[in-house]
Amino acid sequence: MLLQNQDPVSLREEIQSIMVTNGFKRECFSKILDYTIDLFESKGLGVDYYGYHNIIHELEVTYVTLLAAQWECMHGILKPEDFPYLFVAALFHDYDPLKEVDKPHEEDAIKFVMTDEKLNSLLKDANIDKNLIAALIHRTTYPWSGEIKDNTEKKIEDCLNLIEVTKEDETKKEHYKKLGWFLSVTDRIAGYTLGDFTKALEMAQKNAHALAWHPYYIVRRSVAYFEDLLNNDAEMYQRVLRALPRDMRKNFTDNVLAFMRLREQEIQIEGSLVYDNAKFFAVIEPTSRRQDPDFINTLSEIYHQLPKPLRFKNDEFTESVMAKDTILNTLRLGSDNGPVIGFTKGGPLETYKLRSEIKDVNYGLNNTAFMEPLAIRMGYWGQSGGREMRLLFNMQSLAKGYKYLTSFALRDVISSRVKRGEEIEFVKQFDPERWDYYRRELQ
Repeated sequence: MLLQNQDPVSLREEIQSIMVTNGFKRECFSKILDYTIDLFESKGLGVDYYGYHNIIHELEVTYVTLLAAQWECMHGILKPEDFPYLFVAALFHDYDPLKEVDKPHEEDAIKFVMTDEKLNSLLKDANIDKNLIAALIHRTTYPWSGEIKDNTEKKIEDCLNLIEVTKEDETKKEHYKKLGWFLSVTDRIAGYTLGDFTKALEMAQKNAHALAWHPYYIVRRSVAYFEDLLNNDAEMYQRVLRALPRDMRKNFTDNVLAFMRLREQEIQIEGSLVYDNAKFFAVIEPTSRRQDPDFINTLSEIYHQLPKPLRFKNDEFTESVMAKDTILNTLRLGSDNGPVIGFTKGGPLETYKLRSEIKDVNYGLNNTAFMEPLAIRMGYWGQSGGREMRLLFNMQSLAKGYKYLTSFALRDVISSRVKRGEEIEFVKQFDPERWDYYRRELQ
C-alpha cells in the first residue's frame, strides 16, 4: 500500500507496523526508531532541512527497505534475522552529526554507530552486532566504482572479520555483502517509489541545491544517476523492484521516464536555439502587465521550478509581483514580446525575511535592493540571458535610488564574477550548500 503522506509520523507508524508484523515487537526497536528521529531533529536535519538527506529520506529508505525485505522473507530469499540489521543500517546510513557537506560521509555515520553510548546500549538490548551494521552502511557508498569501491570492499571485509559468525564463513560473508548491496539500491530508489514526478523533481532540486550544483545540471545528472543504477546494478535493482508493490514499481518507472523525457526536451531546446540562432531579451515589464492573471501564472509556473529554499515570498507571490515597490524584469525569447522563459524579481531589503544568521548592516536604512535568485524555465538554464537580467535589475535598482544590491548565488559563481572584475563582497557564506549572501555597490 502506497503511503499517502511521507511525514515522520506516518513513516514511523508504517515502519513500526512492518517490524511488528515480522515478529520484532520488543520495545528496543521502537526506542531505536524514536532515537533516530530525535537525533535528526536535534541536528537540524528534520523536515525543514533544505537538503536531500534529511529525516524523511532516512525513514523512506527504512520503510522501502523493510517492505522489500518482507516480500523476500516470504519467498525465502532473505531470513527474518536480516530484518533488524537492515532496520538499523537503513536508519543510520546517512546520519552525519557534523554535516560539513550534504552528501553524507559513511565513515562519520559508522563512527557514530560504533561509539554512541545510547545507541550501543539499544543495539546490545536488541542483540545486534554493530560491526555488521557498519559493513552494511559501508556498502551504501556512492559511486560504487574505481578506487572508492576497492577501498570500501576492504573495509567491509574488515568488519565481517570482526564478527564471530562470519569471519570463518565465506557463505555468510557473501550473504551480508549482498544484503549491503540490497540496502544500497533501496537507498537510491526509495524516494522515487513513493510519489509522482512533482515529488521526484523536488528531490532532485533539493539534492542539487544542497550539493551546490547549477540548475543547468539537475536533469542531466538525474538521468545519469538512473542510467548508472539500471546499467551497473541491474541484477539487484530488478530484485528490489520486484519485491515492491505494483504502484511503487509504477511510480519509480514513471519518474525515471519523466526525467529522460525532460532531458530529451532540453536537448531539443538547445538544438532549436542553435538552429534558429535565437536571441534573448531582458524586458522591464510595465505595471499594467504585472496585474494580468495570465502573466502572473506564467511567472508562477517558472518560479515553482526553483528549489524551495530559493523561493522568497512563496506565500505571497502574486501580491509581490503586483506590488509597486517590486522591481521586475523578464527574459523573453526571440523578441521583447516573445514568450517569457525567465524573470528576476526583488525589492527593498526590509520587505524580505532572510536567514537568521545574516546580519546586514544596511537593514533598516532603506538603501539596499534585494534581488531574488533568477528563475528560468527548465531547459533554458545555461543558454545565456541571466547576465542581461542581472544588469537590467542593477539599472532598475539604481534608478530607484538604491545604493546597494544584495542577493544569493553559488559561491563559485560569485568568485568567478569577482575574478572578472566585478566589485562584489561576501556578506555571509553558508555551508554545506555554498549558496552565499553577497553585496555589491551600485554605480
